Amino acid sequence: MANCAVNGGCISDYIAISISIVSFILLLTKWTVPYVIHKVPRPRGSSFWLVAIQVFASFNLLLSLVMALNFLKVKERRWWISCYLWAVWVEGPLGFGLLLSCRIAQAYKLYYIFLKRRLPPVRSNRFLPLILLPWIASAAFLHIKKPLNQRCHLGTEWMIPVICLHGFYVVALICITGAIRHVEFRFDELKELWRGILVSAFSIGIWVISYISNEIHDDIAWLQVISRFMLLLMSSILVLAFFSFSISHPLVSLLSLRRMDQPVHGTMGRALGIPDSGFLVPPESFHVIDPDVPLEKLLLNRKFRQSFMAFADSCLAGESVHFYDEVQQLDRIPLDDPTRRIYMARHIVEEYIVAGATMEVNISHKTRQDILTTTDLSQPDLFKNALNELIHLMKMSLARDYWSSTFFMKLKEDNNGGATDHELERVTGWNFSPPRLSSVHCSDNPFHQENINTEHNSSHDTGGR
Repeated sequence: MANCAVNGGCISDYIAISISIVSFILLLTKWTVPYVIHKVPRPRGSSFWLVAIQVFASFNLLLSLVMALNFLKVKERRWWISCYLWAVWVEGPLGFGLLLSCRIAQAYKLYYIFLKRRLPPVRSNRFLPLILLPWIASAAFLHIKKPLNQRCHLGTEWMIPVICLHGFYVVALICITGAIRHVEFRFDELKELWRGILVSAFSIGIWVISYISNEIHDDIAWLQVISRFMLLLMSSILVLAFFSFSISHPLVSLLSLRRMDQPVHGTMGRALGIPDSGFLVPPESFHVIDPDVPLEKLLLNRKFRQSFMAFADSCLAGESVHFYDEVQQLDRIPLDDPTRRIYMARHIVEEYIVAGATMEVNISHKTRQDILTTTDLSQPDLFKNALNELIHLMKMSLARDYWSSTFFMKLKEDNNGGATDHELERVTGWNFSPPRLSSVHCSDNPFHQENINTEHNSSHDTGGR
């Protein structure tokens, strides 16, 4: 044992490596199953890449411990087995530091969205490098001073500031999590944060004990082997416990391996328990589906909206109708339930409003910025201007083509064939008056048409009847 304690290759070392490999495979499985098995569309922006960076940091943390602590028996040391490469850079700024920084960035975003009720003033792609700077500076300082011995161990005078740096980030995460502990989260975000804090604090405790044992009892072989084994084992548990979909992408969290026995919620509205429809009206008061009826009133009928949405999707222009549908779901959440309204509003912003979103809608720059810089994500008129602009665009383009499409013909046949689903959904407080022309820029509108005369309107209306 004395030989393998120094050079590596003990049986316990290979057991620890096997556990870390299994742990990382489980981590990859949890990350990829929703996208590969359940075919969930990959989100854009920080909802995806923050989780991807956590997986990358987890791999670096496990690999750095294996390479720096002599788990593998290597006959001769080469430049790529350098202590400063693995124990300083990969374990610090690219491993544990990056892992904690990602979790802090996620908690920071939750703090602003649910407590301040607005989007964070600093975007995640800028906030993450900013909070990672102390790790980079510390790694550069250690690389210059070179305090590591041949076994990649720090002296006592260096161990204290390194442990303090690890502990400082855990304390920062505790402070942010404590500030949002009163929010009634619906996707276990708070539980995931506390679990990450608990496991990371316990891991740091194990690391402190192992480092102290290695420095004080450097001549005890079995203690070296056990402490090395515990370090990698605890890190393997840490990367699994730290992983979470619910903080960044709640809908994907519903399809994780832990919830395969639960029903699948395809939309945020269903996940939040929003009813699919409003009140029913008597058939005699139902508006006939006709081109003469204003589009904003026709869209209140679920059958027409589904037919119109299918037509828009077939034209690769369904974003506006999907946006309308999601905003109607938001409108059905009571004003005295701000948490659910914020969940839905955040989903709409990330799905339709932010630049490069999966289903980015075509609205004016001013309207987009008004939404992104709002001071209250739960306010009832947050998307009113955007909805007005999009209805105006749909009237100019999609609606005209719809009346001569097979989708309308099929809907008309179903309606005349005795359909009894005369549903008109409730809308509270929305004003669908056309927006000012100055608020819709031609560069923002691919369907813009100039000089549309009255005869053209009449010809389309007649052809759709």
